[in-house]
Amino acid sequence: MAYDPHDSKFPRAVSRIPLLRTSMPILVVLLAITSTFTIWTSFLSIYPNGSKPPTIQNVPINAQEILAQCMSLRSAPGPSQAFHSREVSDRYEPGTNATFIKNAVIFTGGKNGNEVIHGSILMDKGIIKSIGNVPEHIVAESPHATVVDAKGAWVTPGLVDLHSHLGVLSAPVLAGANDLNSIHGPILPWLRSIDGFNTHDESFELSIAGGVTSAQVLPGSGNAIGGQAFMIKLRKTKEGSPTSMVIEAPHTLNGTRSQNSNLHWRHLKQACGENLRGYGNRMDSMWALRSAYNEARKAKLAQDAFCANVEAGLWDGVGQFPESLQWEALVDVLRGRVKISNHCYEAVDLDNIVRLSNEFEFPIASFHHASDAWLVPKLLNKTWGDTPGIAMFATNHSIFKFDVCLRYKREAYRGSEFAPRVLADEGIPSDHPVINSRYLLYEAQQAHYFSLPANLSLASVTSTPAAIAGLSHRIGFLREGADADVVIWDSHPLQLGATPVNVWIDGILQIPVPSKTDQPTNIEVGKGKEADEWKKVPSVPNWDKERKRSLKWDGLPPLHGKPRKNKIVFTNVKTVLGRDLDGGGVQEKFDAASDSELGAVIVENGRLVCIGPSCSASAGVTDIVDLRGGSISPGLMTYGSPLGLEDIAGEPSTGDGIPYDPFAHNVPDILNDFGAIVRAMDALMFGTRDALTAYRSGITLATSSLSKVYYLDGTAGHIISGLSVTFRTGSSHAMERGAIVQDVASLHVHIGRPHPLIGKGVSVSTQIAAIRRLLFGWETKDKETGYWFRKAAEGVVPLVVDVDNADIMATLLIVKIEVEDRIGSRMRMVFSGASEAHLLAKEIGEFQLEFVVLQTVLIIDRPSPGEADVGVILRPARPYPIVWDQRRILPGPPLTNDTALVKLLHHGVTVALGVRDSWEARNVRFDIQWAVLESNGRISQQEMQALAYTNLPKLLGVREIDEDIQIEGDLVAYEGGGAFDLSSKVVAVISPERELVDLL
Repeated sequence: MAYDPHDSKFPRAVSRIPLLRTSMPILVVLLAITSTFTIWTSFLSIYPNGSKPPTIQNVPINAQEILAQCMSLRSAPGPSQAFHSREVSDRYEPGTNATFIKNAVIFTGGKNGNEVIHGSILMDKGIIKSIGNVPEHIVAESPHATVVDAKGAWVTPGLVDLHSHLGVLSAPVLAGANDLNSIHGPILPWLRSIDGFNTHDESFELSIAGGVTSAQVLPGSGNAIGGQAFMIKLRKTKEGSPTSMVIEAPHTLNGTRSQNSNLHWRHLKQACGENLRGYGNRMDSMWALRSAYNEARKAKLAQDAFCANVEAGLWDGVGQFPESLQWEALVDVLRGRVKISNHCYEAVDLDNIVRLSNEFEFPIASFHHASDAWLVPKLLNKTWGDTPGIAMFATNHSIFKFDVCLRYKREAYRGSEFAPRVLADEGIPSDHPVINSRYLLYEAQQAHYFSLPANLSLASVTSTPAAIAGLSHRIGFLREGADADVVIWDSHPLQLGATPVNVWIDGILQIPVPSKTDQPTNIEVGKGKEADEWKKVPSVPNWDKERKRSLKWDGLPPLHGKPRKNKIVFTNVKTVLGRDLDGGGVQEKFDAASDSELGAVIVENGRLVCIGPSCSASAGVTDIVDLRGGSISPGLMTYGSPLGLEDIAGEPSTGDGIPYDPFAHNVPDILNDFGAIVRAMDALMFGTRDALTAYRSGITLATSSLSKVYYLDGTAGHIISGLSVTFRTGSSHAMERGAIVQDVASLHVHIGRPHPLIGKGVSVSTQIAAIRRLLFGWETKDKETGYWFRKAAEGVVPLVVDVDNADIMATLLIVKIEVEDRIGSRMRMVFSGASEAHLLAKEIGEFQLEFVVLQTVLIIDRPSPGEADVGVILRPARPYPIVWDQRRILPGPPLTNDTALVKLLHHGVTVALGVRDSWEARNVRFDIQWAVLESNGRISQQEMQALAYTNLPKLLGVREIDEDIQIEGDLVAYEGGGAFDLSSKVVAVISPERELVDLL
């Protein structure tokens, strides 16, 4: 309301007295002076001792607006009282049909994740109209609703990813769309992630395919305050703008300020620790943060003083309301209106931020990554206001650096798979952020596997992050009035490989993806999961002993096993698988017909001497291990990561360093080799935590090379990547018996376009020209480079090419033909990475078929029959288009029926699975099971065993079995299930070569 001078509610301004006229009679003047003196003496008697009387104030015309603005400073963010009675969502798209889901098992997110109801859900106008036992009259109000019969399937809220860089580091990564970090200083609260948000990021559809419907888009962690974050829905809107994807846009987004108490939460990204080294050390970073908050406090105090004056009616001299566009976001932090997501790993950094919060009296909504948080829960409780949530990874305890996810920093070194459970026991909520949001649910599955209760595991990706973000009134829960973000799953969500059958966002169907043509899309999901066991919460091992041990050792428990040389008895064994020493595959040695007929296995000096129900303990037994219905099977092998070649990738002193690159620099004469071929064997490190963690997960062998996409100093990866080595992950050093399985496995090269965030490198045509020349034999064999490329050309060692792009792979197949025609050999070529290999599945398969036929009519001086002529190692097992060379992935259900694995196997290609990063090696057995599950029954048991045990060694030319003396490779004992079951864990490794049993 505008100021009205006649309104009695406002003080009136005093008008000026006109000047006295010189002609005024002197008597009148004297009377005026006398009257003034009388009033003045009376005034002094009322206000003695110099006290000041009230003055009449100059009130501005917009006084009421200013008073309302001051009053709004005391308003708290949150929904209005009428929100839950709303009939239509503010995100409703006109024309959206209602949907009625019936016969569902519904995880609502309520009651700390414990509320599960059986019933129905009615979605209309973008909200959940009714849930549970939906009355018929409510359903009748939507007569044309689409009816979906869930048939007893699990239904959850859409998943909420609290830590993403969707849209600001888009997939595929391109230099022109990298808006992650600013280089303009450590303190940047005025920046906003929405201003760099790319709506064409291919990650949106992939994330929705994983059941994710909402995400927080954070700036990067390269600044102490990286800028303002925004919560978005992943559904593309009809408007198509970034702003239209924001959930409850804060009042500052469009320059308007709310004049009522219904404010929306704002979000801010902060960071601390090693990531800020570009701006100094930890002391510099904390001073930058304290200085920034001191400026914000000054601005806040100025605003508070201004408002105290105007609300007391003291308008004179107050000026304009003190605002600062630069510091206004931090002022709102001090007013408790901002949810801060704070990137922090170590105890020292967590302590710094906790002290900062208390010094300036503001809350922290969540600490992200927080590898040490589980070690200092009492510290977290000291945060000003409420205890923050913890957004952490389940098992990798790392940070994604573009396309590298490693245990790559010192500050992440003490992270633990038991952290979520420890924090839960302390009453501290956790959620699980990932960069590739499609597999957010996998983080919850792993947290559950390592003993986080099922209710909290599911809550960690639904209701917990929603509450941390201040949006629990509309997302993360299924209840009347909430947003219609709903997912139907093909199994219990905590079952490995759980896949969305349907996904709705704001009541609009997203999965199956609506067809852009007139042809229907028939994507099969969940075939083979019809049994009731898939609808149950999966059984998981007991990890109490390991968790307590980890706490006792401050996050770094000893990981080596306890070797036993004498007689060991394994009881209650359900199945035993072993190597087929003649056929090279896997054979069943024992399988109990029922749980009442479980057998025993006696091991002496690392060898199985008795298998079956008739075996019994005898004299000389040192240990009896109860497998509780578990199994014994061959150890697994991992490939593709720098496992055993570095301990902390971000610490140069813990790795091999950067070899000479002949494409960038002249090779020193002392090497006497123009290609500077190096051997991974020479850089091998035993006892790294990632290697031992893999060993304790049943990964007994690793083949590692020095191939890298790029180095941490920005140097591009080397085209000639040297010779790989195969070693035992549980060995103590290279001189230990059986530690080195094969000192040279394969020759490795890396061919591809330069990484977009490096921006420099050798052209693809130059790379291939060089490889062609080397394979043609133009360099003499008396040099390492000439010698090993000749061996690769002759097929003596495999040539493993790290490559993702189908066009480059096609060119390499042509080069292979040229080489073979030239020297009369048969090369063994393996494509590693191979994101787009499915586009050449038929052609690659024909190469293999041609070789098999050739072997039947010719005697070839090269490796034995059965080895692939051209093979593929899919690395990683689940593709993601990080860079341009990987953009044409085959994502699998629920987006496509085929996966790359299924398509390649269909064409007879020998395929194996690999990993990119050392921490991933521990999950190889789950990668294999997941790959089989998403094939919808098209991968046989025999193909699964080959995928797990034989294809990778075959492709890489690795011989673990000593065929001369008939000693088979390592065996792994699993308690509580088979090698690929979530119910099992590794308890021992049986090693005939080393003549011992390692008890874990």
